[in-house]
Amino acid sequence: MAIEKSYYMTQEGKEKMEEELHQLKTEKRQEVVERIKEARDFGDLSENSEYDAAKDEQSFVETRISQVEKMIRNAVIIENDNDNSDIVSLGKSVTFKELPDGDEETYMIVGSAEADPFEGKISNDSPMAKSLLGHEIGTEVAVTTPGGDIQVKIVKVD
Repeated sequence: MAIEKSYYMTQEGKEKMEEELHQLKTEKRQEVVERIKEARDFGDLSENSEYDAAKDEQSFVETRISQVEKMIRNAVIIENDNDNSDIVSLGKSVTFKELPDGDEETYMIVGSAEADPFEGKISNDSPMAKSLLGHEIGTEVAVTTPGGDIQVKIVKVD
């Protein structure tokens, strides 16, 4: 039996996943079933693009349900480590400044399941987070990114 991957997430992230799962199972699944039923009424299924599209969507929905269930089942809730409030760790927001004269940027480091760079949440598996984790305020850190190496200074940890 294979060992399943752990999915690190905040309590808020887990609750969002549970909401998504509920919506997929109660609303989306039923919508797709209705689309399949309507498409069948169009006649010959071998040349019915609406039926094919609905079946594809059904496959997508069922796959997503399976993925979300697995992530919830293997969720590891990130607990804030208040003892080391100046050290970058999972679940904390970190503000850093690109050296020598870049702007300050702030990101929350979360598990890959709830990462969303547009909301300021980066995955603990990202090059930036991997470089910052374990360092404290005032530390200069070299970060290897796809665009090249950069140097940053940690300004604040919340």
